[in-house]
Amino acid sequence: MDEQLSSRGRQILEAIIEDYIVTAEPVGSRTITRRHPMSLSPATVRNVMADLEEMGFLASPHTSAGRIPTDKAYRFYVNSLLSVRNIGRDEQEEILRRCSVAGKDMAEVLKETSRMLSSTSHYMGIVVAPRFDANIFRQIEFVRLGSRRILAILVSRNGTVQNRIIEADEEIPADDLVKMSNYLNELLEGLTIAQVRKKLLQEMQSDKARYDQLMARALALSTKTVNEDDAEVFIEGQVNIFDQPEFADVAKMKDIFRTFEKKSTILQLFDRALVAEGVQIYIGAESHLSDMPGMSLITSTYVTGQNTLGVLGVVGPTRMGYAKVIPIVDYTAKLVSRLLEME
Repeated sequence: MDEQLSSRGRQILEAIIEDYIVTAEPVGSRTITRRHPMSLSPATVRNVMADLEEMGFLASPHTSAGRIPTDKAYRFYVNSLLSVRNIGRDEQEEILRRCSVAGKDMAEVLKETSRMLSSTSHYMGIVVAPRFDANIFRQIEFVRLGSRRILAILVSRNGTVQNRIIEADEEIPADDLVKMSNYLNELLEGLTIAQVRKKLLQEMQSDKARYDQLMARALALSTKTVNEDDAEVFIEGQVNIFDQPEFADVAKMKDIFRTFEKKSTILQLFDRALVAEGVQIYIGAESHLSDMPGMSLITSTYVTGQNTLGVLGVVGPTRMGYAKVIPIVDYTAKLVSRLLEME
């Protein structure tokens, strides 16, 4: 793609994109020559813009003589033209203050982080909490609540706790519940929750489990305790998206709002980012979500002390201020990782 564009083409494309990011208005040749120090006539700029449109970098709205950048243009801009700014000390201190761990549990930290991403970027901030599956098993405890009703307490090594009330097939004495917990804690030590699930299935199929009634009961209860569980998602700043002029259309606004009401859609969107390292940028159709035309997503993973990965990011229009948002997302992810590891 780089070879397709002359230095003049690159200069004019960059000017159009940066003007459109600020104004959300189609950009014409006279606007370019008036706002940018180019020794070119409007006619020359017009010819270059026609070439850029033919190459798929610009589009012509029917209601205007100006041009707007395409997804292809934004991708070229991010990959080849963009100069990412550094975050100032005041901004760093504000992010640190907002994301501080002191006196908060992990959910509070991540929720406040999503608020901070939204208010700092002026777009939508999203944080996906670490999936419980990735946590390291620490212990399981069974507490008898009734004749067959049992409270199962599952604790991960980073302190995350899941409580489930489960129904046993038969009444189990309290002493047996303690023996079951001890057996499982020894069997599952050091495994991730995802590995625990596989280990339990393997053990249930073993000959030993068939002949040891207590073991069989323990395995049956524990499989009910560690069933699949979605990650928690924190979203802030949806209203910021609706303030953008390109989303003034009510039908489009409703489609976007419905998309972000579906937790499964958000997880699908962020799951690809979860397996990638560093900052990832998905522009327009690259998100593979048909309900999100004209939107871009900037994400980065963060890591807790036990290498449990989560992901955070900012969602905004494709004309978002990438130079500002990319370093905010990058710095925040590294800061959250550091804070959670210290905790």
